[in-house]
Amino acid sequence: MPHFTAADGASLFYTDEGHGIPLLCLAGLTRNSTDFDYLAPHLPPLRLIRMDYRGRGRSDWTGADSYTVPQEAADALALLDHLHLESAAILGTSRGGMIALFLSATAPDRLRGVILNDVGPVLEPLALERIQDYLGRRPAARTHAAAAVALEHTAEGFADVPPSRWMEEARKHFIETDQGLDINYDPALRTAFLDGMKAQNGDLWPLFDAACARPLALIRGANSDLLTQTTADEMASRCPAMIYEEVPDRGHIPFLDEPEALRAINRFLGLLI
Repeated sequence: MPHFTAADGASLFYTDEGHGIPLLCLAGLTRNSTDFDYLAPHLPPLRLIRMDYRGRGRSDWTGADSYTVPQEAADALALLDHLHLESAAILGTSRGGMIALFLSATAPDRLRGVILNDVGPVLEPLALERIQDYLGRRPAARTHAAAAVALEHTAEGFADVPPSRWMEEARKHFIETDQGLDINYDPALRTAFLDGMKAQNGDLWPLFDAACARPLALIRGANSDLLTQTTADEMASRCPAMIYEEVPDRGHIPFLDEPEALRAINRFLGLLI
């Protein structure tokens, strides 16, 4: 399986498929490259690149101090260097979108444009507290089937999602062991997240303004608790050229195979041709 070595020696997993416009997909906080399995079959011909952040999926665990947006942004650039790519478009889901915004301000020449999946420069405190509640903890469910049922009943803001999708989610993000289910990321990510919340300060709008200098798209779950309608409206006001689609019956985060999400992604890719 393909791995590359980061500057500190960490071995990081990635996949690189297809040819054409390079699209680097960056997943959510606790998640990994499989997040984009639902989207991949619907994409036009392009070069689809995915990576597992350090501490997630099939990448090395390197400790709480290294699980930061700047470090993960540096790892993304290291992957582009490894692949001999001067630049790529980025599709960032939640945490991945924050990394994309960071890179828009710190390494703009490496980005061809950004798609943000349910994330922006303002993150709602109640949503962050919700994430804090489960982060780094083993699920109570002991089997994938039980976890799928739990996800279906606890996923806030989601409707019309077939049980098979929740089973896919359970299999992607939990590992079955003799002691029940376990998470497939470093539990120390919880420490990194809590440290990040304590240190949280500053205005992130300049990062968004930097992203607006290139093709930009926003996909928002209509019921999202992390990205409010007020913030999305302000993003659209600041960046009138931004492609914007709202996905009904979805909270945080849309799966990206919904018609509205695909419409935004395809419109964005059309700007890069």
